[in-house]
Amino acid sequence: MELDMVVEIPQGSQNKYEMDHRLGRIRLDRTLFTSTQYPADYGYIPDTLAEDGEPLDAMVPLEKGSFPGCIVRVRPVAVFWMQDERGPDAKVLCMPVGDPRLDHIRDLRNMPEFQLQEMTHFFDIYKRLEPGKSSEVRGWQNRDSAEETVLAAQQRARESAQPESAPAPAQTPPV
Repeated sequence: MELDMVVEIPQGSQNKYEMDHRLGRIRLDRTLFTSTQYPADYGYIPDTLAEDGEPLDAMVPLEKGSFPGCIVRVRPVAVFWMQDERGPDAKVLCMPVGDPRLDHIRDLRNMPEFQLQEMTHFFDIYKRLEPGKSSEVRGWQNRDSAEETVLAAQQRARESAQPESAPAPAQTPPV
């Protein structure tokens, strides 16, 4: 499975940017309250709807961070689950298509253990000092689960885009 990912936050940033879908522009949401920084380029997969009502979150480690609004062709290799103040929160870990340095990473088992620990640690603590925010790590799942998560989010997006069917007009009895 290959798909596009839109980067909102470059690797190494402490600023949390979000796409303002109404304006079609990147907005500074907040600066992280902790001294941590994003361990990978972070954004979303277009035309998806996650369980929290937002586009499905995704992250991709790149040799050098990109920039907000950059579209990266990626392939899912794992999914990271956490729980935050809005409920279950999936983050699809992807690899860039066509990068020979990362081409060997096809599934969760191919990821360097320390890199997974680093990402887990980031999501465990990045909201700790923010009032009204919380996050609880649930763990990692493999590529099959990541692809199923993407497909389910694409289906939710399609269903939410369909207008609700109007009730059938009342029939008037023949005269």
